[in-house]
Amino acid sequence: MGIHTIRLPDVGEGIAEAELVEWHVKVGDTVKEDDVVAAVMTDKAAVEVPSPVTGTVSWLGGDIGDFIPVGEKLIQLTVEGEGNDTEEGSATSSKSVEQAPKGSPTVTQVKKEDKQQTPKKAEKPVKIKATEETVVSEKQSRSTGTKPLAAPSVRARAKEEAIDLRHVPGSGPAGRISHQDLSEYIEGVGTAPRNGSSHAKNIHVTEVKVIGMRRKIAEKMALSKSRIPHITIVEEVDMTELEELRAALNKKHLGERVKLTILPFMMRAIVEAVREQPGLNARYDDDAGVVSQYGAVNIGIATQTENGLTVTVVHHAEASNLWESATKVTELAESARDGTIKREDLMGGTMTITSLGALGAIATTPIINHPEVAIVGINKMQIRPMWDGQQFQPKKIMNISCSFDHRVVDGWDAAVFVNKLKSLLESPAMLFVEA
Repeated sequence: MGIHTIRLPDVGEGIAEAELVEWHVKVGDTVKEDDVVAAVMTDKAAVEVPSPVTGTVSWLGGDIGDFIPVGEKLIQLTVEGEGNDTEEGSATSSKSVEQAPKGSPTVTQVKKEDKQQTPKKAEKPVKIKATEETVVSEKQSRSTGTKPLAAPSVRARAKEEAIDLRHVPGSGPAGRISHQDLSEYIEGVGTAPRNGSSHAKNIHVTEVKVIGMRRKIAEKMALSKSRIPHITIVEEVDMTELEELRAALNKKHLGERVKLTILPFMMRAIVEAVREQPGLNARYDDDAGVVSQYGAVNIGIATQTENGLTVTVVHHAEASNLWESATKVTELAESARDGTIKREDLMGGTMTITSLGALGAIATTPIINHPEVAIVGINKMQIRPMWDGQQFQPKKIMNISCSFDHRVVDGWDAAVFVNKLKSLLESPAMLFVEA
C-alpha cells in the first residue's frame, strides 16, 4: 500500500491560490479514478478537482473556507502499490488516520483538538444549562396554586421581561425566587408560557461563515460602494406596446425558438443608446485614472444561483439580433446554475443589467459592477392608469432604475441615456431599425 497525494492544480492563469468551498469526500471514503473530490473557488467560478487514481481517502488538506496555494497538498489517498508520496511525515499522518476507526476525526480536526487540550492556564468550570425538569428537582418546588415568593425588585424585573414567576423554580427557602434564579430561567431554562402567552425568548445564535461565492459577492459589493459615488435615476416606461410585440413573437415561434423575455429587448435598447453615448459603455480604472470606452457592447446579466449572484456576460451584443441574444442569455443562465459556466463567460462586461423578475419592487438602487460605470435595473411591471390627454387608460408600466459612476458620468448624460432607453422601449419598432 502507498500514499498518493493530490495537489491543488493550476486553476487559472495568474492565480496563486484558491478557496476550498466543498469536500465531496471524507476520510475513509473509497474514491474511483475521475471522481470529484473537492471544489475550489477562483474569481467567480467554481472549479471541481477530480482524482487521477483509485484509492481510499486518508487525509484532507484543509477546512471549508481555507485558502490553498496552487501546488499545495489537497488530499491524500491510500492506494495499491507505492503511490507518489514518499515523505515520511505525510505517510505517517495518513497511516494514523487510515488506522483510526470509522467516524474518527480527520488529521486537521485531531490537530485542532490537541491544541485545544493544552491550555496555557486553568480553564473555568463549564456551566451546563439544565432542563427545567432538572432545575425543579434540585430546587424547592412550590405547591400548585401557591403564590411565588420573591422580592419586589425580582417581581419588577419579571414583569419587565414578561415572565410569569409561577414557572420559575426558586432556590431559596420555601422556593423563594432570587435574581440568580430569574437570570438562569431567562438564559436558557425558561421554556414555559409567559403571562399566558405561548411565546418565549429565543436566544439562539447561528454563525454562518462567509465563504465561496458569497464572500466574492461581499468583496465586490464593498469595493463598488466604497469607491463609486452612485447616482441613480428612476424612470417609468410604458411597456404596453413592447409586451404586445413580445407575446405575438412568442406565440408565432412557440416550440421553435427560445422564449423571449424583456432582457433581449433591453439589450437591444442599450446597444442603440450607447451608439450615441459611448462613454457609458466603459470601464474606469480609478487607480490609473483612465476610462476605457469600448466598441464591443458586452452586457452582463445578473443571474441568481444556489451559490449566490453570478454575473454572466453576453459578449458582442451589438452583433446579435433579438433571438440570438435571447438564446445566449438562456444558455449562460443554465450554465451558471448547474456550475458549468466558463471563466471567460464571467469576464469582460462593459455594462450590466439586473432584475429581480416577478419579485421586483417598484424601484431599486442597483450597485454598479466595478469597474463598469453604469448598470440598468429592471423593476416589476404593473398595470397602472395613464392619462392620454383625454382620459385615463390602463397601461403596462415598468420602472427602470439606472445607476451611474458620478466621477465620470454627469447627471445630464445619465438622464439623456435613461430617456433614450425609455423612448426605444416605448416604441419597440425602433429597436429593429438599422442606424
